[in-house]
Amino acid sequence: MVRTETLVSAALNATSRLSGGLAGAGAYTLFHMPLARSRMRSSERQLFGDAHIQRLRVNGKLAVTYRWGSGDRPVLLVHGWQSRGSRLADFVPGLLDRGHSVITFDAPGHGDATGRSTTILEYRDIITGLQDEYGEFEAVVAHSLGALGSLFALQGGVKAKRIVTISGVCDYDYLIEEFCSALGLRHQLKARLHRHVAKNLFPGLPADRTPFSAVNTVPDLKAPLLIIHDEADTRISVEQGRRLAAAYGVQSRLIITSGLGHRRILGDPGVVGSVLDFVEHGPDRSAATETEAAAAP
Repeated sequence: MVRTETLVSAALNATSRLSGGLAGAGAYTLFHMPLARSRMRSSERQLFGDAHIQRLRVNGKLAVTYRWGSGDRPVLLVHGWQSRGSRLADFVPGLLDRGHSVITFDAPGHGDATGRSTTILEYRDIITGLQDEYGEFEAVVAHSLGALGSLFALQGGVKAKRIVTISGVCDYDYLIEEFCSALGLRHQLKARLHRHVAKNLFPGLPADRTPFSAVNTVPDLKAPLLIIHDEADTRISVEQGRRLAAAYGVQSRLIITSGLGHRRILGDPGVVGSVLDFVEHGPDRSAATETEAAAAP
């Protein structure tokens, strides 16, 4: 555990012994703050310099949106935690070559957006706002936390003909467990964080479906899914990808890669090619449910 996490852990656990409510509120606030903000890479600058850039107000903060193309046949790219829209840059040229418009964004607290924090509600509101502007998406391609945020928005009424998750989160509870484990939070404090999440993020969900899980979106979503996950992902366990694929069954195709990890997977030529083919042509119904894909050396 790094020094910052050690200090935060000690402070929250100590506060919880004096005021459980204060510590719970503090944990909930910290849970939504990406403590590192990714910068645009030099290899991404020219492409994003050519984008049509706008701001989208969400919950008093400004997300930054990027678009290439006329807006016809839109494909939405959704970034994950401590990331930014430009991390999905490798998908943009191929989608444009296939006649799609491409849209992505920096969520609050990420990239060039304002604010220091974001929530799954803000992901949903941004995605909903982009659909209001561009119409039904030909596809949504989402990475990491962006996958869970996208499925939350899709369950809430956003439309997409195809869905791709890469290193995706299936269960919101997985994020809570990983956060509490990383900080070594006491059981009582974790329980308070759960209550804050249920009250503030998912007040309309039944108690047995709180916090949100993509498993519960199956009855609402009819679009085919391509699920890609690396077996050695140390940020989001491959079991999250397998859990999502199991829930959707024949509606999904699962590709397991090897040696690409959580972030490098976004630039792998084989992964990019699989996503482009799926977006353009849809699922191969003859393919096995799970495919082992060799990683680039």
